[in-house]
Amino acid sequence: MTADVVNHHADHPGFAGVTGLLVGLIMSLAGGAVARLAADLVSVADADRVVDVGCGPGTAVREAARRGARVIGVDPAPVMLRLARTLTPNRPAITWAEGAAEDLRQPDASVTVVWSLATVHHWRDVTAGLAEIKRVLAPGGRFLAIERRVCSGATGLASHGWTAQQAESFAAQCLAAGFTDVRVENHTPGRRALAVVRAVRP
Repeated sequence: MTADVVNHHADHPGFAGVTGLLVGLIMSLAGGAVARLAADLVSVADADRVVDVGCGPGTAVREAARRGARVIGVDPAPVMLRLARTLTPNRPAITWAEGAAEDLRQPDASVTVVWSLATVHHWRDVTAGLAEIKRVLAPGGRFLAIERRVCSGATGLASHGWTAQQAESFAAQCLAAGFTDVRVENHTPGRRALAVVRAVRP
């Protein structure tokens, strides 16, 4: 693996079946702090229309909706979307869609926030994903990527996330894709060290 490859788990087969359901349940229990951090960092409010890329069981979707936003949860795994619907009260402000970073299935310039929480390392094509996110964001729209901080050389589950070098590499790719105000930050909600990349669609 090249040290700065940000989608170093792009070959992951995806979540399905009982295993996918169990992983989704674990995610739903563990993801609250990251969801709150994401909503705080981009100041989600009732004027926003948010797309959650790789929404999993929908924890961050529900957090954005609680703050008044209209939210689209997008995930490539049907098992995750089924679980998200099950865990989510009936809210007209929330919709779910099967898709991925490279195909968000939203109109041009139609959303104000896109975030990807612990999923960029699974994207199939980072260049295509960033182009798609830029397409759906309105001018001035905010993009946020959060990944778990991992150590260089980590393997297995411990490697699911970004090293500091990978976070910087992703920020450089955001700049190359035409985003502005790109910055890399470190946050630690609870005991989890996170790498955060923020950017704005000009």
